[in-house]
Amino acid sequence: MAVEIVVPVLGESITSAIVSKWLKQPGEAVSADEAIIELETDKVNVEVPAPISGVVGQHQVSVGDEVSVGALLVTIGAAESGTPNNNAPPPVVEEKKDTSVSNDAEYDLVVIGAGPGGYVAAIRAAQLGMKVACVEKRKTLGGTCLNVGCIPSKALLYASEQYEAAQKRFKSLGVLVKDVQLDLAAMQAHKDSVINANVSGIEFLLKKNKITWLKGTATIPAPGQVSIDGEVVTTRSIVIATGSESVSLPNVEIDEKQVVTSTGALSLEKVPEHMVVIGGGVIGVELGSVWHRLGAKVTIVEYFDRLLPGFDKEVSLNFAKILEKQGIQLKLAHKVEKLEKNSSESQVIISNVAGDHTETLYADVVLVSVGRRPVTQGLGLENIGVVLDEKGRIKTNEQFQTNISGIYAIGDVIAGPMLAHKAEEEGVAVAEYLAGQKPHIDYGLIPGVVYTEPEIAMVGKTEETLKAESIEYTVGKFPFSANGRARAMNQTEGFVKILADKRTNKVLGVHLIGPHCSEMIAEAVLAMNFGASAEDIALTCHAHPTLTESIKEAALGTQKRSIHM
Repeated sequence: MAVEIVVPVLGESITSAIVSKWLKQPGEAVSADEAIIELETDKVNVEVPAPISGVVGQHQVSVGDEVSVGALLVTIGAAESGTPNNNAPPPVVEEKKDTSVSNDAEYDLVVIGAGPGGYVAAIRAAQLGMKVACVEKRKTLGGTCLNVGCIPSKALLYASEQYEAAQKRFKSLGVLVKDVQLDLAAMQAHKDSVINANVSGIEFLLKKNKITWLKGTATIPAPGQVSIDGEVVTTRSIVIATGSESVSLPNVEIDEKQVVTSTGALSLEKVPEHMVVIGGGVIGVELGSVWHRLGAKVTIVEYFDRLLPGFDKEVSLNFAKILEKQGIQLKLAHKVEKLEKNSSESQVIISNVAGDHTETLYADVVLVSVGRRPVTQGLGLENIGVVLDEKGRIKTNEQFQTNISGIYAIGDVIAGPMLAHKAEEEGVAVAEYLAGQKPHIDYGLIPGVVYTEPEIAMVGKTEETLKAESIEYTVGKFPFSANGRARAMNQTEGFVKILADKRTNKVLGVHLIGPHCSEMIAEAVLAMNFGASAEDIALTCHAHPTLTESIKEAALGTQKRSIHM
């Protein structure tokens, strides 16, 4: 079926645009989210993407034409049989099913996994009128995120930040706190209460939406069937949302006491004297920060030459300097050669990547945070022929369908960043696809956040990416040291950096390091979602005094117009 592509809403008071370039010609194959046409307004150039994969039809307008919002540009038709498309997802294999099973299925949808992707998919499907069940092998709902991930780590990050502030920062604000003491058991109890409140909330939401919670371990013996500890239920559709798990190092035994993953690091009963963190990614720097604030000596060992390799390089380098100033030791461009442990401590033998230096670190707790892998084992996928990629992730098309009809996958088990909010977006989208709707996710606009002090947040492209793609850009940067609210809070480390297209001023990436950046990044995501130029942000009135004024000033800076620099 052909899908019409029309001129999208281009911004407030903008009713038309000029066709500046056709990026795809009639008869060419196009993938979902791939740009087809470029439109130009007096403020910004906008690339209009294809909502589905298919073949480009005849152009309805020509370069130079003025087109109104809502006008037809082109149609996308289904790819013809035999037409090659190297970017196309794996073909959907139609399984021969017993029609009576499909028509008489107990559920319209069974979701395997009750983490952020799974429970959101279940709720949205129920809202759309489906009869839904959600399978969870844990005794509690919420998956890794609510139980041993995002939520408990943020509880400890906030509590440890307050403890450190009472010790060090309050005095400079004129608040004298004497005899500050740590009650780690009470802090852990606070963390547990936060977990319980969130988990109970999810349970309430499932009940409210009349979703059946099937408790146990799921396998898929055949399309349309889910076995929960041997008891089989039938369903029209299955969504796999089993998430991810921590990866260890070769020949390293995890006991979650002395050598721990993030799970064990969240539940330590005493503050380590020395914690060695293997891996300088988000999990490593966040949990390393928690225990450093509470009094531990912390050393982070990272294979790459900088922390947070996926983030903007300038931000990463600035962040490393701040951590070292706080007292965290960094061993960048180092790798672990060997990890040995006895009854009281572990020996971590590391060498620099160049191979000309080796040293031994002694620690009572070693946190292994070298990444996560999708949880796909034990589902029986190999028995029914579900295709995985080279990283063990489930292959899906743009509608999250696997190569087996009726079986879908979302979240950490498929390609893309392993983030709870990415999984939530996919949970909503897959439910809406099943209901016949046409949702859309722009994977270029999924923000990344690090909840350390200072916080780090980003969305869009980094400078390194823009250079690699030969995209000309301008930089607008504004330091928090020049922001009145940051000065009042005595939190002036860091800056806001906006990257904009040199020709059109369209925002291509936003990178923040400083106070409350996890909240501030939403403005940038919203702006980019509507194709805003940096000037659009700059022309938006920001309340004074606020931290977000730094975003406005950075936006002005892309055109060398910053007022307070």
